[in-house]
Amino acid sequence: MSHPLIRVLVVDDSPFMRGVLPPKIESDPRFKVVGTAVDGRDAVEKTLALKPDVVTLDIDMPVMNGLDALREIVRLSPASVVMLSARTEQGAAITLEALALGAVDFIPKSRGVDRIHEKLLAAVEAKAQKTRASAPKPVVALRPAPPSRAAAGARINAKICVIGSSTGGPQALQTVLSQLPETLPVPVVVAQHMPPNFTKALAQRLNDLCKPAVVEAEDGMALTRGKIYISPGGMQTRVTPTEIRISADHGESLYKPSVDVLAESARGAFGKNVLGVMLTGMGGDGAAEMTKLHKLGGFNISQDQASCVVYGMPRTLFEMGGADEVLPLDQIGPRIRTALGC
Repeated sequence: MSHPLIRVLVVDDSPFMRGVLPPKIESDPRFKVVGTAVDGRDAVEKTLALKPDVVTLDIDMPVMNGLDALREIVRLSPASVVMLSARTEQGAAITLEALALGAVDFIPKSRGVDRIHEKLLAAVEAKAQKTRASAPKPVVALRPAPPSRAAAGARINAKICVIGSSTGGPQALQTVLSQLPETLPVPVVVAQHMPPNFTKALAQRLNDLCKPAVVEAEDGMALTRGKIYISPGGMQTRVTPTEIRISADHGESLYKPSVDVLAESARGAFGKNVLGVMLTGMGGDGAAEMTKLHKLGGFNISQDQASCVVYGMPRTLFEMGGADEVLPLDQIGPRIRTALGC
């Protein structure tokens, strides 16, 4: 049985990009480009007329810029929006603003818009997830969460907290980390799937919004209690008992940074004394190593399906039996506080 084509609207004021993107998108037979738009106003009108599943939206455009068009599309249409972003520092900051306004994900324009099909699929899954979350809930027997080895609200003997996230992660991280106190008794290290520059902008944004200091991790940085470290994009991040180690990827993972790589190093450095947190994201990065951590005696919190933008990484962790507690997004920050006794 064939599945319906995923309908995509391409929006860019550049004739070059409007020429390049449609055939690249349609090189995967699951996708059909239903139209192109040349500016923000054109984008809004064609989104309403063509009813695409996904809109790829440039930011810097005439008549109406991408952020203003995004606001209108989010308000008027159920389509998911994936931003096309410059890799510059300024482009990264604007992209984070777009994610805060409701864009599902972004694709850096350079390097041939890598992994565009994966990003579009994640956007479609986000749309489906939103539909499921807003639908009336049938009265059915739900699969119970795996039993926790700690009572609800119990303190966890952790020396580090490791957080993994991907699609929908920047906003989820803002929700969770902004609920944490300045007096965190352990370091927190985050692996968010993002390219270079974007993780620096993310760290700066979170630092402005959160009580603990938030920095982009650098090789050789000391692991300090009360500080939050964002793994740099394009590299792999590991921890030792005392410091952060950053290195180029040598084929360890498709993702740079990888949650699996980070979690494996945390398990090696701290044994069972690790608090793991898995947030929204496509795929299954981090589930294997966090499950090993769970089996060793560590403790993992997984975001629930209803509050995820994409229920991929948390679902994989849950299905592998590695989640000790499953919580909605707005309860994860407070649970981290009680787990760490702060």
